[in-house]
Amino acid sequence: MQDLTEQQLYQALQYAKNIDEDNGKLIMSQFETDQPILFQTIFGIFPSILADKNQDMAHLFMDLCFEIICVYQNALGDVPKSIDDPTWMERQTILLETDFQLLRQNGAVVDTKNNILQGQFIKDKENPVQIRLVKFLNESIDEFASASISRVPFIEFTQAIIFVVVKLFNNLYNEPTTQ
Repeated sequence: MQDLTEQQLYQALQYAKNIDEDNGKLIMSQFETDQPILFQTIFGIFPSILADKNQDMAHLFMDLCFEIICVYQNALGDVPKSIDDPTWMERQTILLETDFQLLRQNGAVVDTKNNILQGQFIKDKENPVQIRLVKFLNESIDEFASASISRVPFIEFTQAIIFVVVKLFNNLYNEPTTQ
């Protein structure tokens, strides 16, 4: 998978922003049908972790995840359907945990955001991390959090989880057996 160009990303984000409520519900319903475990992780588990810290950031997170679905769908086609592989999500967790362990071992935790934006975190030439999309999402989180001092302490945590979601979507769209 190639990193989205600025134009592709802009078009996909425009598509996401212009979806009406009825079509948004259809997209979410189809995503839940096609990827039930991933849906539960993204819209159940992750937001509940964030909500324990800050409810506003949890709501923003879910909105941004919807945009991620729309961006990938618009730029790369329909969300791949779930395959009969109950271990896919478990394998993704193991891969991501390995990546985060490497990050911690390299002492880069202090500057996680910059490492992500510079593409130094989880370098994978065959499966880019959609740096432009991550940068846009991080800027959205920064802007939203700046409106309330109570949100600010949770910026990096929210950005880290958003990065995980983007990585999961990359892996999903790169999975040869799901396409």
